[in-house]
Amino acid sequence: MTANRAATIQMMDHLDARCTISGMTVARTRTKIVATLGPAGNTQPILERFIDAGVDVFRLNMSHGTQAEHTKTLAAARAAAQTKKEHIAVIADLCGPKIRIGTIDERNDRIDVGDTCLIVRREIDGDATRFCTNYPEVVTDVQIGQRVLIDDGSIRLLVSEKTDEHLVCTCMTGGRLATRKGVNLPESDLSLPSLTDKDRSDITWAIEHEVDFVAVSFVRRPYDIDQVRALLDDGGSDIPIIAKIETPQAVAAIDAIIDTSNGILVARGDLGVEMDVSRIPLLQKDIVRRCGRVGKPVIVATQMLHSMVESPMPTRAEVSDVANAVLDGTDAVMLSAESAVGRFPIEAIAMMNRIADDAYEYEAGLMRRPRTLLSETIRVGEAVDPTRSSVARIAALAAQDLDARLLAVWCRSGTTARWISKYRIDAPIVGLSGREATCRRLVLSYGIEAMLVSEGNMHGDAPWRDVETLLVRRFDLEPGDIIIVVGDPEGTGREATLRIEPVSGT
Repeated sequence: MTANRAATIQMMDHLDARCTISGMTVARTRTKIVATLGPAGNTQPILERFIDAGVDVFRLNMSHGTQAEHTKTLAAARAAAQTKKEHIAVIADLCGPKIRIGTIDERNDRIDVGDTCLIVRREIDGDATRFCTNYPEVVTDVQIGQRVLIDDGSIRLLVSEKTDEHLVCTCMTGGRLATRKGVNLPESDLSLPSLTDKDRSDITWAIEHEVDFVAVSFVRRPYDIDQVRALLDDGGSDIPIIAKIETPQAVAAIDAIIDTSNGILVARGDLGVEMDVSRIPLLQKDIVRRCGRVGKPVIVATQMLHSMVESPMPTRAEVSDVANAVLDGTDAVMLSAESAVGRFPIEAIAMMNRIADDAYEYEAGLMRRPRTLLSETIRVGEAVDPTRSSVARIAALAAQDLDARLLAVWCRSGTTARWISKYRIDAPIVGLSGREATCRRLVLSYGIEAMLVSEGNMHGDAPWRDVETLLVRRFDLEPGDIIIVVGDPEGTGREATLRIEPVSGT
């Protein structure tokens, strides 16, 4: 057996992998599942169970834990993926410039409606009457009449006066202050930098450990993404950048941010504090739609199954929330505290997988009608590359018209496969690539399975037959079934080709 043929057999083992929970086989859903790692899941055996339950992407929250701890967790994640023969991506989520209040004396931490307090510039040990933040310039940036929201908005202050050294605030909604609680300033134009020293250090760590995506927190403008990309370029890395949308400024510049980044994360937690919470469902739908039109992957996150932090079952509203995100067209849905610190992380992952799968089955039932995206005049990716955009749309149309069983896309960066996935066709999409990093990055996008091929499988017609054999076994294809093949593995990277391959009878 040749080395290339041996590599082919290994690919077959990967593609035959299935999820098993309590002895039952569970198919991986087309909508991808992102799980945040933390104390509830940071060892290889538990992470293998995460993968079994349906996880496609692991998220490392750089706001918590040390780089040494993340290094250990990343090694466990990579080992779990290798054991399970799955391409599992890893996102390093940067902290960003989060403003927090300073130390609070628990003996005097209660502030009630109508009370007055001071936010001071200098660092002090505070209480309910006066306290500081980790960003002294808050005293300069926040203006009279603007709100100061503490602890996700549970405490609301209104600035009534200001001096060079402090803000005078009136309490509109009371509660108990606590050390290091977060501060949101939805109406203020802040001068704080988009990247902190910790972020820069974490980007260096991400480059050294070859994570698959870097997520940028509290993005306000495209320049914030440009800064991160410059640091990655300086480190010789092409790690894709995900912009987290969680500020009003980001919403106002959404198209430019989508254009500048490689993907979007709708971070509904801080966004729901910074903006009127009633707008969040509509903003979510709009952002998902915008990403769909330009072929960028999008993740919907925050409190999707939040009750499962403490309960083995979600609320009906949470189930509807996840299902609607899937039906909106998101590429991935994300678990935060549910998988990081929750009591039922495996159950939460499995539940999200079930909800997404049921939503897909409902959507698949509508596919006998004209496909919504294909019947519109949109051309995913047209502004970037009209030729490849047209081939991606034609491939989706051909798959529908010919009732193709499969689309196989030769990938370098994976852009064309991601564009095709935005049409949400019924046929599976397999991204074929000789790069392990490309395979991992592909798994964030809706409906794409990644297949690592050796160099010998990327030249000539005979090796394609080896790949076809794998696809036949993986997808139970029969002679005469149609495979749409997009791209040219021997090209230079700009080709946009398509051919129709009936499965051979031998």
